[in-house]
Amino acid sequence: MASRGMGLDELPARIERWAAELGFSGTGIAGIDLSEDETRLFNWLADGRHGEMEYMARHGRKRTRPADLVPGTLNVISVRMDYWPGGGTRLAAETLADPTAGYVARYALGRDYHRLMRRRLQQLADRIGEHIGPFGYRAFVDSAPVLERALARDAGLGWIGKHTNLIDAKAGSWFFLGELYTDLPLPAARAPADHCGRCRACIDACPTGAIVGPHELDARRCIAYLTIEHPGSIPAELRPAVGNRVFGCDDCQLVCPWNRFAAAATEPDFAPRHRLDRSTLVELFSWDEADFERYTEGSAIRRLGYERWLRNVAVALGNAPTTGAVVESLRSRSGHPSALVREHVAWALERHRPH
Repeated sequence: MASRGMGLDELPARIERWAAELGFSGTGIAGIDLSEDETRLFNWLADGRHGEMEYMARHGRKRTRPADLVPGTLNVISVRMDYWPGGGTRLAAETLADPTAGYVARYALGRDYHRLMRRRLQQLADRIGEHIGPFGYRAFVDSAPVLERALARDAGLGWIGKHTNLIDAKAGSWFFLGELYTDLPLPAARAPADHCGRCRACIDACPTGAIVGPHELDARRCIAYLTIEHPGSIPAELRPAVGNRVFGCDDCQLVCPWNRFAAAATEPDFAPRHRLDRSTLVELFSWDEADFERYTEGSAIRRLGYERWLRNVAVALGNAPTTGAVVESLRSRSGHPSALVREHVAWALERHRPH
């Protein structure tokens, strides 16, 4: 272990202060015993609820055993950063209620958070090193097999709600998470109590019934999975419930009563770009591949790829009111080179055919 230039008992408070100065809205220290979470994860995988997210099983127990992923890890510094766009954008509920508009999950309206948060975590690690000397660490922002919500819970940053998202009683759930795996023997926080009580708003609000029970998510039915992670055809029986959601879904968070305490993001990079919070489906479907590359540069949407973008927007257009503009937009892609796109366009056009 590296030599320390400052007493470790003073370090947690300083880490919290430094993290706040770097723009993190919450910071805590977690232990690395995730044995109960490991059991739940492997049961979930055994039930096939991860769909085609093979990466969830690929790394074995490294996801649930931090010291297996980064040898020497003793504690994890967990951080969060707010991303709720606040009142400066078209309200999410208003967009969802407009079937001609395209709904993009609130986290993806601005710049991709991965690089920004990783850079800030590196700055946090540098500041720690300046005060205690060299130490072992690795920074992660959704970039490795990390059970980030469980670690954030154990770091005292919130409890895992019935929708499986992390909730903080004073800040809701609209935030990104990141971690510093460290070899520092720091005092771990205590996980807060679960305050969901009898509330089942998220379960009842899920458009596809993906929250099959409290704390149980079947990703194969989740719109976020279907429109982002799923590489192939969206099951026809679930397409009507997708509505106008073209990238992700926020319904379970939008109805959560704890989000009345959510703070708007202060990070300028998370502000909506390219009118993604107020574009029509016809506009979005008119993008050619160069447009897609231009408008999604630096965005989490880029990982989707143009083909799946058209797939998603075609489904949303199939759920839109029948108008000449909608039908003509779909017909313009009926001969698309991609069989995946053609399939979803054909389904959408059938929805607008008089019966």
